[in-house]
Amino acid sequence: MTTTKEKVILVAVQKDQDDLDFEYALKEMEQLVETAQGQVVGTLTQKRERLDGRTVIGKGKVQELAILVEELEPDLIIFYQSLTGAVARNLQEEISVRIIDRVQLILDIFAMRAKSKEGKLQVQLAQLNYLLPRLSGQYASLSRLGGGIGTRGPGETKLESDRRHIRNQIHDIEAQLKEIEDHRLRAREKRQKGYSFQFGLIGYTNAGKSTTINQLTDADTFEEDQLFATLDPLTRKMDISQPFEVTVTDTVGFIQDLPTTLIHAFKSTLEESKSVDMLIHLVDASDPHFLAHEKTVLHLLEDLGMEKIPRITVYNKMDLAPANFQPNEYPNIKISALNPQDIERLKDFMLTEMKEVMFPFHLKLESYQSHELYQLQHQAYIEKMDFNEDNNTYQVSGYSKRDFSKKLEED
Repeated sequence: MTTTKEKVILVAVQKDQDDLDFEYALKEMEQLVETAQGQVVGTLTQKRERLDGRTVIGKGKVQELAILVEELEPDLIIFYQSLTGAVARNLQEEISVRIIDRVQLILDIFAMRAKSKEGKLQVQLAQLNYLLPRLSGQYASLSRLGGGIGTRGPGETKLESDRRHIRNQIHDIEAQLKEIEDHRLRAREKRQKGYSFQFGLIGYTNAGKSTTINQLTDADTFEEDQLFATLDPLTRKMDISQPFEVTVTDTVGFIQDLPTTLIHAFKSTLEESKSVDMLIHLVDASDPHFLAHEKTVLHLLEDLGMEKIPRITVYNKMDLAPANFQPNEYPNIKISALNPQDIERLKDFMLTEMKEVMFPFHLKLESYQSHELYQLQHQAYIEKMDFNEDNNTYQVSGYSKRDFSKKLEED
């Protein structure tokens, strides 16, 4: 069964971007539309030093847009720039077709992608927070979200009733998310007190994170060449052929100009990555704009207070990258996530870098200390273990998140 795609006209203002960056921003918007199951049938652009306060684009461009709407008969118009309620209302007076902006488009995709209860609540919260200040604009004529007997005070208008209803919804969702966040925090604190080593997989959307985590672990996450293919965080164990636990957590993909509304809404999800021992920054080496993608991710890491977490860079899709590709971040490794040999190289690289941030140790255990040996194998990455028959002792060398140099720590 095929779904009829909505026909979309994109509208964007080029302010301080150069032509190449602006062209890429439009291309990414087209990808977002495709991900949301739409089809771009036309694009209207304008170069301006500042946005028109009334309609974002100038009066002449609004008339041009109206003509384009008559000609192409789109279902929807999407503005790259965020629209206030007043601007949306002004545009809607001139254009009969439904109008939204890029933030709403991304929120719509997030709503499609959210699978967990937390993910769905976070998206709903972001949508309601975005809707609330815009009720008096394009949303005033939408079907009402609530109201009726018992919800209106004396002389209260329908719009005020809607606002109250939305605020109540926001309050309820925030309370539910607080419960989930508290549970997540307790689980995170338990992991941090433990001995397992945690990698966090981050990167620009569509860099191949889901494919990579599927190859590194036994995960079975959604893999598709689409923006924001994964929304909910996923933590899985990596097989390193010993009892010591190494985990990898996948996260939502980043994107340029990621609205603060979304960063705030997904704060608790992104907190998962803040507690990891090392970040794996995955970069699509085949994308001609990979440097801009790196810059976007690194800026967001600073915004989230995560820039000091140890980080390695993995340049993915090298089978599609240009022959003269040069890495920009170090330490790094170049791979193709679909190549099993490259995945083994990546595992070795991860373990090598992991040891750089752990405490090395060399311990001697008596043969009767079997419980301590068993415990050690779960608390540390064992690099070498020999049994000396002359004195019945185990010589154990390896690395741990705790300092074992003096004695074996107790739980």
